[in-house]
Amino acid sequence: MKETINTLNGEISSDDLGVVRMHEHLLTDPPQFVAKEDPDLVLDSSRKATEELRKLGTNTEVKTLVDGTAIDYGRNVRGMHEIAKTTDLNIIATTGFNRGIFFEEWIHNYSLDELTDLLIREITEGMEGTNLKAGILKAGSDYNRITKVEEKTIRAVARAHSVTGAPIKTHTEMGTMGHEQLDIFAEEGVDFSQIVLIHIDRNLDYGYHKSILERGANIMYDGPSKIKYYTDERRIINLKKLANDGFINQLFISNDMGRKSYLKSYGGGPGWEYLHNKFIPRLLREGFNKSQIKQIFIENPKRFLAF
Repeated sequence: MKETINTLNGEISSDDLGVVRMHEHLLTDPPQFVAKEDPDLVLDSSRKATEELRKLGTNTEVKTLVDGTAIDYGRNVRGMHEIAKTTDLNIIATTGFNRGIFFEEWIHNYSLDELTDLLIREITEGMEGTNLKAGILKAGSDYNRITKVEEKTIRAVARAHSVTGAPIKTHTEMGTMGHEQLDIFAEEGVDFSQIVLIHIDRNLDYGYHKSILERGANIMYDGPSKIKYYTDERRIINLKKLANDGFINQLFISNDMGRKSYLKSYGGGPGWEYLHNKFIPRLLREGFNKSQIKQIFIENPKRFLAF
């Protein structure tokens, strides 16, 4: 029996994923205090998202995009579905939460069981009153701490995973609290191979990354081109070391371009094409082979996303 994946245009076989972009954002509507302080984080144009998506589909080999926008960050299910209908790319939506600073009061007030039931429904029945099913669960934590309400959402994600089998990604603020998140998932009995820690390259510590991989979890580097954090050279050095250490099957790479200033359609750059047209060629020039690139962008997502 083929394993399947929930997309915004229905279920597909894992064999149909192709090259996967594991964490991007089509539309975002973060809390008002965030939007007021940093309006660059608001992605509010379906037209521009569609334009960016078409550039990606036309100019790269990408066939699937995972939208990482969580409930607390202004996920727009119907808007994403309208965009998905305009493209041949598979679009996978997220259910779950980012981090406590974004949580509305209802998330604080919901019990653990209520949050778990909500996540299960969004995977198995549909999101926000639609029949559009999420394909991945998300939890997260703040910088150098996990608050009580964040712990509650992490446990809700773990329990929804145990019922649905859906994969899990976690927001690590500036790459911190990876082990502490895994400790909570361990208490809930989650197989670490079903978890990917994202934004981990904002804390570009080789020993830290290796220790997470040694526990059996996956990690995602989603900062290529963002030299305000680290140069691509530093990222590639770490990735080569981790691949040479035997962890190629646990590595993911994406771009997490959740700002207007990152996207060509909004007048910014370098756009979603950067990863495949500039970063991957550089990986190949600097020691990666085509088999490893296929593993990271096709085989690892195919294994991870299916349930």
